[in-house]
Amino acid sequence: MTAPNIPEEDLSVFFYEAFAEEAERLSHYAAEAGLRIGHTSQTIQEAGHHAPPAAIISLRTQSILPREWAARLGGILSRSTGYDHLLAYREANGSACPPLGYLPLYCVRAVAEQALLLWTALLRYLPRQLAQFDSFRRDHLSGRENPGKIMALFGVGNIGYEIWRIASALGLIVHGVDPVRRHADVAYTTPEAALADADIIVCAMNLTPTNRGYFTAERLAQARRQPILVNIARGEFTPAAVLEQALASGLLAGVALDVYNEESTLAPALRAGNPAALTDDNHALLRLRGRPDVLLTPHNAFNTREAVERKSEQSIRTLLHFRKTCQFLWPVPAE
Repeated sequence: MTAPNIPEEDLSVFFYEAFAEEAERLSHYAAEAGLRIGHTSQTIQEAGHHAPPAAIISLRTQSILPREWAARLGGILSRSTGYDHLLAYREANGSACPPLGYLPLYCVRAVAEQALLLWTALLRYLPRQLAQFDSFRRDHLSGRENPGKIMALFGVGNIGYEIWRIASALGLIVHGVDPVRRHADVAYTTPEAALADADIIVCAMNLTPTNRGYFTAERLAQARRQPILVNIARGEFTPAAVLEQALASGLLAGVALDVYNEESTLAPALRAGNPAALTDDNHALLRLRGRPDVLLTPHNAFNTREAVERKSEQSIRTLLHFRKTCQFLWPVPAE
């Protein structure tokens, strides 16, 4: 059995947003499997494609899926652990939407380690340390160690639980916040209680229509210890304008982001050097650049050699499974 309206001998896949290392490994596994693929590092919009280049396409989170493509595609695979963008596409297209798949497991450790990297860098004033090398001064660089610090961990799914494991091993006291309390060894609490005591806030939640803009000024005001905030989940939780205000008022002692509100506008504009395309919130984010209490990374938490290998192998494996069964190994859930 093959995918709808796609003869098996003609099956092809086009990969968007595939950077160099990923494209090389995708090509390797595809060649082993006899699967014909194309790829680009660009988004759909950057590539200027007005029609699907293949019966099945694969992307990440910065492409905006054209609504009119739905009826022309046999399937869509997102090479991401989140699938909020695919749920929105399904809702917009209804029964015309093709089967949707994603990759929930490939980068759990990679993203958790990036969270560790970011919160520890803020605790140890790493941006200031780097800035003060030329003068070789150590004034105002006395950072903080991990043991005994209190973490408010918002979202304890696959990645959140790995963050919990790492943080707990380092001696942090971790309070989990999640409507689904699936792990018996996690100490769960309410959002209000978690924020009140937190030295570190880590956002690892799944994005839903009801939690966009979750970290409002009012919610952050519940924090009493001037915590640092790390977001490795989705940028929609932390609008830059809110973070800018929270830093200016002293509600937050630092911010580290790997994901960004309105990222599908931000990333192409930065790559093209086109500031005219930036939104107001994009501009608020860019005003944070260079601050000694802010770290910004280019949505790169997933990107380790090990994770790229897993992602590439799992991508080709789920596509081969789709060819046989019309279903992805990891289909996007109904809700």
